[in-house]
Amino acid sequence: MKIAGLQKLTLLDYPEHTACTVFTAGCNFRCPFCHNSDVVYNKTEGVSEEELFEFLASRKGKLDGVCITGGEPLLQPDIVEFMQKIRKLGFLIKLDTNGSMHNKLVAIVNEGLCDYVAMDVKSSPNGYNIACGGMVNVDNVLKSIAFLIAQNKVDYEFRTTVVKQLHSKQDFEEIASLIKGCKRYFLQQYKHSHKVIKEGYSAYSEVEMKELCSFIKGLNINCALRGIDG
Repeated sequence: MKIAGLQKLTLLDYPEHTACTVFTAGCNFRCPFCHNSDVVYNKTEGVSEEELFEFLASRKGKLDGVCITGGEPLLQPDIVEFMQKIRKLGFLIKLDTNGSMHNKLVAIVNEGLCDYVAMDVKSSPNGYNIACGGMVNVDNVLKSIAFLIAQNKVDYEFRTTVVKQLHSKQDFEEIASLIKGCKRYFLQQYKHSHKVIKEGYSAYSEVEMKELCSFIKGLNINCALRGIDG
């Protein structure tokens, strides 16, 4: 496993649980607004797998779960074995994914290796390549969306980081049609940092975000804002 970093405690990443967050190195997307460029390009020093599992062993009974994020965790060739080892320690597992590796996601869920999946929906189908910074197999993403909605083996959420230059009201109308019937959908306001992959992007205001959330709710989607009150 290429582990780019470890956040030893999070009260936010795993809903209703105390957890740590493991950042895996590398990603198959180059979303220009991504604030984890060091992780995407594997420029962090990271920690060894041995160090990580020593830490996890010391937190048994103190933490509920482990969040596995990236980058894109499913790129890791030994991700299944890695999750199995975490499972043996008795931790819940939350997986963050962009949904592009559909078959691997299905296998992990069917094997019962995670308890919660947070999948990014980057844009409407026509906007995916721009939002992801390159060519994307959108069919795999759509299959992953459909799978998470249809299955009843794992809890999940969909989420979109909203960027003014990349997302319009029409995009969200199309997204709503894709995720109809989903358990929950979160809108996240774009936050600029010095580690974004590409400069030049900005956020919708909080008022605009609330209006967008109300619009999506009107399309019968269980939508909420993350990181913004109201």
